[in-house]
Amino acid sequence: MPTTVITGGTRGIGLATAAALAASGHDLVLAFHRDEDAASRAADLLRRAGRGCLTVRADVTVDDDVTHLFAAAREEFGHITGLVNNAGTTAHVGDLADTPPDVVRRVIEVNLVGAVLCARAAAREMSRRRGGAGGAIVNVSSAAATLGSPHEYVHYAAAKAGVDALTVGLAKELAGEGVRVNAVAPGTVRTGIHAAAGDPGRPDRVAARIPLGRAGEPEEVSGAVRWLLSEEASYVSGAVLRVAGAL
Repeated sequence: MPTTVITGGTRGIGLATAAALAASGHDLVLAFHRDEDAASRAADLLRRAGRGCLTVRADVTVDDDVTHLFAAAREEFGHITGLVNNAGTTAHVGDLADTPPDVVRRVIEVNLVGAVLCARAAAREMSRRRGGAGGAIVNVSSAAATLGSPHEYVHYAAAKAGVDALTVGLAKELAGEGVRVNAVAPGTVRTGIHAAAGDPGRPDRVAARIPLGRAGEPEEVSGAVRWLLSEEASYVSGAVLRVAGAL
């Protein structure tokens, strides 16, 4: 039975991915940062779908929290076969020169350092060379990694470019150890990340510059994640799959 850890798994793309994976037979471990109500609702939803679900409060930038997250997953389900590195934040919209240094640090820590720490923990759990049974990692990057996002969040774009490099390098590093590593790069998607950065209307505001003429929905990203974790993608590793309306 596949068991997948999803960081930021109780809302937005993370929750849509959890629902998609539950429908495909995965048990889920959902990491969340602060919102216990959202975590409880997510767990209820997935359990009603007949899947095992554990929620774990964790800050992905804290070493001990990451260690606890994977230990809790292993204790609950006995093994881990997948990781969706989804936790992320933009935290601020505006020119880099106007972005407070503490916000810059936090965004880079959550989006890049957190992804690296969780990927490291997953590699230690799943690598066949280390006694694991193999598995797959999907990092949630962003179209911003190549677009740069000027006047919005250059700091976030820089962090996500790092996630793309992590994906390519780790895919090569783990190729002989039974672990595939890929990424999805969403464009503008209707989630709470925009409101959290103080710009709830951003998806509609930027829709006109997206070739498909609209923002995406979380379920349009979750399908790509589900495929990359599946056996249908067994020969895919090191790929960054853009899900961004042709941006």
